[in-house]
Formats: sequence, C-alpha cells, structure tokens
Amino acid sequence: MAALNRTVLREQIKELIIERILDGTYPPGTRIIELQLAQEFGVSQAPIREAVRDLEAMRFIESEPYRGARVRAVTAKELAEIYPVRAALEEVAGRAAAPLVTDDLLTGLESELTGMREAAVRNDVHQQLVHDARFHELILEAAGNQTLLEVWRSLRIEARTLVTVITSEFDLGAIAETHVPVLEALRRRDPELAGTEMRSHIERFGAALQLKTQS
Repeated sequence: MAALNRTVLREQIKELIIERILDGTYPPGTRIIELQLAQEFGVSQAPIREAVRDLEAMRFIESEPYRGARVRAVTAKELAEIYPVRAALEEVAGRAAAPLVTDDLLTGLESELTGMREAAVRNDVHQQLVHDARFHELILEAAGNQTLLEVWRSLRIEARTLVTVITSEFDLGAIAETHVPVLEALRRRDPELAGTEMRSHIERFGAALQLKTQS
C-alpha cells in the first residue's frame, strides 16, 4: 500500500508541476527545488525526486551539475520538429475518434471552443491555452488509443512556448475559429475528413508559429 501511495503521490506532483509549467507559473529557467516542493506538499523528498526524474524524461526539466533541476526552454528547432509529429498523431486521432463521437464529446468540444472565444475577448492567453489543449485532448481521449494519447501528451512541452509568443504575434480570436472545421468534421462523424482537418489545423499553426519564432 505504501508503494501504491507513493506512486500516486508522484503522479499527482508530476501533473501539478506540468500544469505550473504550462500556465506560466514556472517559466523556462525556473529552478525546481525538491526540498521546497516537499515542504509545500507536506511529503518526503522521495516522490518529488521521482516526479522530477519523470519530468526530465519527458523533457520538461533539465538537470545540470551544481545547478540542479530547471524548467527547459524550447528552441525554434524543437518546435519545427514537434509540429509535424503532432500533426501526424492528431490525424490518426481524428480518424479513430470520428466513428466513436458521442453527444457528450461534442458538448465538451463546444464548451472548450466557447472557452477559447471568451478568453480571446479578454486577451487571456493562459485560459486560451487551457481550453485549446483540452479541446485537442478530448479528441485524443475519444480515439481510444492509450499509446497515442501518451505520446501526444509528451509533446505538451511546446505549449509553454506559445505563452511567450502568442500574445503579441497572433489573433486569439482567429486561433479559436480554426477549431471549427475540426468540430464540424467530427460532428459529421467522417473519419477521413476529421483526420484531414486535424492534420491541416496543426500544420498551419505549426508553420505560422515557426515563422514567428524565427523572425
């Protein structure tokens, strides 16, 4: 039971650190201090250390001798490599999810799209990212392929980079509307169209983001 509890703690701590990285609470370069986190969560350093090791493997964090663990920065080169992979994954997810679409899934996607639109009106970048990521995650979950979902989640590292460039470089309202063709393809439960729209959506934004980060 103790081992189980420690595993659960590690996963909870890992997800919380990821959330803080993605919402900008821990920007690139932030030190991840195990003792400080252990005191905050009221736990020993063991599950913190295990969570940090997992996050290193996921490339959210990097450790250097005498400097400890820090949140990694994402380079333009990494973004250029990430988006074609993500586009391929999401095409597979769209094709797999389309025949399995439920009313609950459509309601969830509509809710996230509404959240993106409302965040755009407020120019709230963090909430825009939260709803955007959840929109895509709902589709990946609906595809019913756990391996696909886990690989996709490992690419979440790029989301925090968007925080630094999206505010001044992109129209949040326009970004929200790019999700509409994906939603409509899924509403039609058309696997080929859903896959095509998912890939196109990611490829277009990836290309635009790469141009912005290189300019």
